[in-house]
Amino acid sequence: MPPPPPPPPFPSPDAFYLHLLRACTSLRHAAAVHAHIARAHPAASIFLRNTLLAAYCRLGGPLPARRLLDEMPRRNAVSFNLLIDAYSREGLAPLSLETLARARRAGVGVDRFSYAAALAACSRAGHLRAGKAVHALAVLDGLSSGVFVSNSLVSMYAKCGEMGEARRVFDVAEERDDVSWNSLVSGYVRAGAREEMVRVFAMMRRCGMGLNSFALGSVIKCCSGRGDGTMDIAEAVHGCVIKAGLDSDVFLVSAMIDMYAKNGALIEAVALFRSVQEPNVVMFNTMIVGFCRSETVIGKEVASEALTLYSEVQSRGMQPTEFTFSSVLRACNLAGYLEFGKQIHGQVIKYTFQEDDFIGSALIDLYFNSGCMEDGFRCFRSSPKHDIVTWTAMVSGCVQNELHEKALSLFHESLGAGLKPDLFTISSVMNACASLAVARAGEQIQCFATKSGFDRFTVMGNSCVHMYARSGDVDAATRRFQEMESRDVVSWSAVISCHAQHGCARDALHFFDEMVDAKVVPNEITFLGVLTACSHGGLVDEGLRYYETMNKDYGLSPTIKHCTCVVDLLGRAGRLADAEAFISNSIFHADPVIWRSLLASCRIHRDLERGQLVANRIMELEPTSSASYVILYNMYLDAGELSLASKTRDLMKQRGVKKEPGLSWIELKCGVHSFVAGDKSHPESSAIYTKLEDMLSRIEKLATTDTEMSKREQNLMNCHSEKLAVALGMIQLPQSAPIRVMKNLRVCRDCHSTMKLISKSENREIILRDPIRFHHFRDGSCSCADYW
Repeated sequence: MPPPPPPPPFPSPDAFYLHLLRACTSLRHAAAVHAHIARAHPAASIFLRNTLLAAYCRLGGPLPARRLLDEMPRRNAVSFNLLIDAYSREGLAPLSLETLARARRAGVGVDRFSYAAALAACSRAGHLRAGKAVHALAVLDGLSSGVFVSNSLVSMYAKCGEMGEARRVFDVAEERDDVSWNSLVSGYVRAGAREEMVRVFAMMRRCGMGLNSFALGSVIKCCSGRGDGTMDIAEAVHGCVIKAGLDSDVFLVSAMIDMYAKNGALIEAVALFRSVQEPNVVMFNTMIVGFCRSETVIGKEVASEALTLYSEVQSRGMQPTEFTFSSVLRACNLAGYLEFGKQIHGQVIKYTFQEDDFIGSALIDLYFNSGCMEDGFRCFRSSPKHDIVTWTAMVSGCVQNELHEKALSLFHESLGAGLKPDLFTISSVMNACASLAVARAGEQIQCFATKSGFDRFTVMGNSCVHMYARSGDVDAATRRFQEMESRDVVSWSAVISCHAQHGCARDALHFFDEMVDAKVVPNEITFLGVLTACSHGGLVDEGLRYYETMNKDYGLSPTIKHCTCVVDLLGRAGRLADAEAFISNSIFHADPVIWRSLLASCRIHRDLERGQLVANRIMELEPTSSASYVILYNMYLDAGELSLASKTRDLMKQRGVKKEPGLSWIELKCGVHSFVAGDKSHPESSAIYTKLEDMLSRIEKLATTDTEMSKREQNLMNCHSEKLAVALGMIQLPQSAPIRVMKNLRVCRDCHSTMKLISKSENREIILRDPIRFHHFRDGSCSCADYW
């Protein structure tokens, strides 16, 4: 068989170079052709030069394209349009607009394509002012009313957030096409103006415009969210999709599945998904995410359905994507299926997706939420790159698992790595500061948030209020709350709980009244703060009334925490029989927490007989918890029943129950200092004990006239951890600074009495936080008024 004939010769040099330019696949190839043209064909036509310019622009080289434009002996509108568009696609809006101005000065006759490319550059950069200038030039050149430019104007104004201007351009346009309507609809969707979007969509239908997937996709996106009448609109749009014959469009079906899921209509979402004969992996991903999104409404069973869908993806032989894995890992997290999640982790490694940031953070969340901290740290260390999403997952995971010091350390590491933390990162690390009660570190992070522009966000303000409240500075917490521009239910709940924990019961109830006046609906956390305020303030009648209001007026079901507050409220007031009856009639009567609250009240009011019965009940429900044994032991000591106290201690040893050691800490300029009872490991131990002895000797004179100290002499030299922390604060802090000490256990009576007397003898304010509340000691008295 003879070989094929050679290709015919090119009719002209231009045709030869055009052929070469169309075959170029890199800037290097285009530059080689350019060099050949310059050497062998200096009289190249403007068409060939524009084609070379287009090749540079197509291959991502606006700089060599600019040089070529400068060198061209003749240029036309096409030459400038190519460069304007290239700059626009590269995100170089100023250079794009500069080229447009240069074209106007050159008098080459800019056209609609010039303005469309320049407006696209303004849209991408969000330069509204520059876009208005281009609009004015288009009006001067008589090109603004044409459909091509008017569509670009509508799109530019919509993307810059000026929907009023976009609508005006749309209304005065001489001609409209599908793009015109789609641009306006998508603009209203982007602005969240659902009602306007619906009106424009209806007008589009009345004008006889055909529906396409772009317009319907925008409308569906606007319907993807809960709200009044949203489901009615969603169902109507679904009908339009079917009428338009687009119900087999993968993009639209996936969007509608997501729309139904976001509206909580999982039944409709599943029905639509199952109606597709051959769903692809995108639809499976959308359905899996839909199940996970509705978990707060339906429960863990829904997350389990998501895992079943993943198994179906596997059985169909589909290739899972990064999105599939990140979604199914979230489902494992919500359902608490750690073992299934580990299997998915293996699949991630198999498909080499372990470098994906979202998958990495999902794995860290899974392990940390399951209490597998070491596995979470291993995932983090094995990740080849760490972005802010991964660091944030680590910080929040440590906070969730009460590794607060590690969370602060990781935050500083992320800053050292040159990463810029986001709002969620800073909020998480502020929670760590709140838990550690390290106000100085919290203030530094607040300053960092202010410099980063995050202070205007409500969630940041909420974190600051919580941090100051937990650090013992109720005034700073209140000031930060009052500075907030917008407040949500979390803001109000935080400031109410702050005053409740600090014993300012009336102030807490005042803030609750202000919250109701501001038309903010309280939630369970709000009422928990209100009930705590009533309990700590001895406001029994008000507390019971709020407890009734919670369900009657707001439809909120009381949790174990609310019921425990009511028991504490009644118990502190001495109404032990009423508190016991309340527990017996409660659905939480088998929970040891609520009984433990009654046991503490029995000790306060020295009801030994009832206390014995309650303690035995708690020991049956929770035999390994030390709290009930310790309270009963102290009750026996208070009553002088030393033999029974000894038996209680022996019972603890027999059952292997160990009392949690008391730990107190104080934040000073040089860091956080922690102490246990009788601790002598501190570098300044000698000075601390000398100062403590000096303070105790001073208050001994006050004790002779104070009946509270009648039982204190025997424990005069008992160096509890909070006393050591206060002594260090006295040494290192100036006279005007309050001493803030935190403790992990409830403060004992001896230390409470001692702190009151030290505050008087030393003329210092002492703020002591225990797990129950804050105690503000000033001039020999406590903010709790000994009602604790």
